Amino acid sequence: MKNHLHCLLFGALCLNLVTYAQPGPPSGPQLGGTMDKLFGENQAFAATLEFQTIDKSGNTITMPGKISFDAGKSRFEVNMSDVQGGKITPDAAAQMKSMGLDQMVILARPDQKAAYLVYPGLQSYVLNNLPETESGTTNSDYKVETTELVKETVDGHPCVKNKAVITDKEGNKQESTVWNATDLKNFPVKIQTIEQGNNVTMLFKNVSIAKPAASLFDPPSGYTKYDSVQSMMMQQVMKQMGGGTGFPPSSQ
Repeated sequence: MKNHLHCLLFGALCLNLVTYAQPGPPSGPQLGGTMDKLFGENQAFAATLEFQTIDKSGNTITMPGKISFDAGKSRFEVNMSDVQGGKITPDAAAQMKSMGLDQMVILARPDQKAAYLVYPGLQSYVLNNLPETESGTTNSDYKVETTELVKETVDGHPCVKNKAVITDKEGNKQESTVWNATDLKNFPVKIQTIEQGNNVTMLFKNVSIAKPAASLFDPPSGYTKYDSVQSMMMQQVMKQMGGGTGFPPSSQ
């Protein structure tokens, strides 16, 4: 029992390390708040995304996945086996896959002040509250100033490289470098910024500016809801050890 629990808790730690290295469950790329303003009129799209973070120690984590976005709502699909860097060893990745933890979908719903961590391999999801900074603001709470730097090509798209400074209603500023593709209605195919002390780069490919289906931003019906990753994983431990249903997942 102890060895199984150790492996599962280590898997939870790995999931946490491949995002912003912040406490709590993983949240994936943050496209709300100030980041939302960088997309301009492109408030609905789908794309493949290479999400890279470099922390203050120089450690690099690259997480490829699929992103869908619609007016603040976002969906990020990731296979943990594809993550490079961090502290996820091949053995840990294999263990996560065997437990059904390798596939993860992160849903952000500012309109519901909620975030969902969906695990298709377990037919389960975890419900969390979004921080007020992500759920309590609107696009009008920010203003953006852009300065053209140079023209460059990114992934075959002719782009204008801009410095973008976003100011919130309290006067706090966030600076980013953005490559706006002139052949994609100025969609920001590449964004570089600093989030919580980490250097963050987002590279969008195969961009579709068609509106994603509304159902993509809801957890699948029939999945079991949990209040935390820890309770979900403990439930899986009990099942693997033949302990029946273990602890109740949550109130429905």
